[in-house]
Amino acid sequence: MTTQAHGDPIVISRNHPVFDLPEIVATEHGLFEQAGLDVRLAHNTPSRERESRDPIARRKEALFESERADLFNLCEWGGIDRLERNRCGGYIGYLRPAVVAQGLISFDPALGEPHDVSGIPVGVNEFTGSHYTALHLLEGTVPRDRITLEHVGPPSARLEAAATGSIRAVMLMEPYLTLALERGAHLLGCYFYRGTQVVAPHLPAERLDVYMSVVNAAVDIINADRSAWAGHIVSELEGSLAPGRLRPDYHRYTHATPFTRERFTESYAWMASWQLTDGRSGYDTLLALR
Repeated sequence: MTTQAHGDPIVISRNHPVFDLPEIVATEHGLFEQAGLDVRLAHNTPSRERESRDPIARRKEALFESERADLFNLCEWGGIDRLERNRCGGYIGYLRPAVVAQGLISFDPALGEPHDVSGIPVGVNEFTGSHYTALHLLEGTVPRDRITLEHVGPPSARLEAAATGSIRAVMLMEPYLTLALERGAHLLGCYFYRGTQVVAPHLPAERLDVYMSVVNAAVDIINADRSAWAGHIVSELEGSLAPGRLRPDYHRYTHATPFTRERFTESYAWMASWQLTDGRSGYDTLLALR
């Protein structure tokens, strides 16, 4: 493995803006450059098209897998999953700053609470936050053998499927959650979660430490006036939602923190209980380079 040199650019494979906002703000304010890092956001804006069912073939993962990106963020369970699936290696760097809700929504008045979807398909994007949080949200009230998830694709596809009645309930995060509620959907429940930063094996920990400190500085800028950044979050809706209409309740930002052994162990055991991992890895495997 060749370690990245000090002056080499660090390329971010992009997620939805609600998750990438600290990196976007840091780039716009020149914070990475001030810290001596050349950081670039790849041009892989999330597509409105149906996502592949193969997680590694999806846009942000594909860039990382082909070594055209050095890091990307996604939910913590997805981070574990991708590192177990990929061929290029890597490690989990930290828990990302974005704390975001996946909301279980419906346009169907017959559904009023999570218990009502027992045996009813819930639309998700497989092996993403919508998938994992649906299991977390529902298993507290619905027997596991009555939880039914259906792969619908990215949030734009899930929202349209729910609005047209082709599926009765879906999981959505911002800005699609606000848009769904504006269009007449109602909330059955929500689940807040963080995520992890997946890092290429050649990116040394000392460079990541500088990167993380810059991201934390950007979080402080965001939290000084969260409403000022709503336009970035709704940008992927291409004018369907005015920035001032974005609800502040379902997303927030905090400093990046370590992914502890205790948290990893708990998350990994939960994944194994759903057969979402075959148990091949451990904390020292996926965080060994950190």
